[in-house]
Amino acid sequence: MTPEELQAARDRVVPDVVAGGLRVLFCGINPGLLSAATGHHFARPGNRFWSVLHLSGFTPRRLAPAEQQELLAYRLGITNVVARATARADELTAQELVEGGRILTDKVERLRPQWLAVVGVTAYRTAFNERKALIGPQERTIGRTRIWALPNPSGLNAHWTAETMAAEFARLRAAAESPAPDDGTQR
Repeated sequence: MTPEELQAARDRVVPDVVAGGLRVLFCGINPGLLSAATGHHFARPGNRFWSVLHLSGFTPRRLAPAEQQELLAYRLGITNVVARATARADELTAQELVEGGRILTDKVERLRPQWLAVVGVTAYRTAFNERKALIGPQERTIGRTRIWALPNPSGLNAHWTAETMAAEFARLRAAAESPAPDDGTQR
């Protein structure tokens, strides 16, 4: 892919991989230029999303970005807080993230996944005005959908290795495999 082709992908939207009845809807911050150019989420080779998804047990093998539709067979999906593609997430404004959080809330209310997993705690904090949020399950819910903030799988995130990320993703997987309480209350 040439630099010109990548730049031509700026502001494009990568279609969601979603369906009703998802166990987990993974939510990236926004698509990168390579993802926008290819139409595949987490397409940059240095991004660890697909490896971590496999290492954590969500998928039986490492899927390639071009195989993203296979996630639906595992009742997993992908969306983004902000739809437009940029070279770096720090090109997004706080206003875009807040508006993205509102749009994401509407999407979650419509799709009703068991869990919304936001990959990027900083983006989660801004989008949902949860300034003190930490990695892990959140108190906030959207209807009956629970929320989990995960580390950003970007290769630029040096604070987390693939192994430590996979352990956190596995905690989410275990929670998603546990039966949801059916006490009739809204969470």
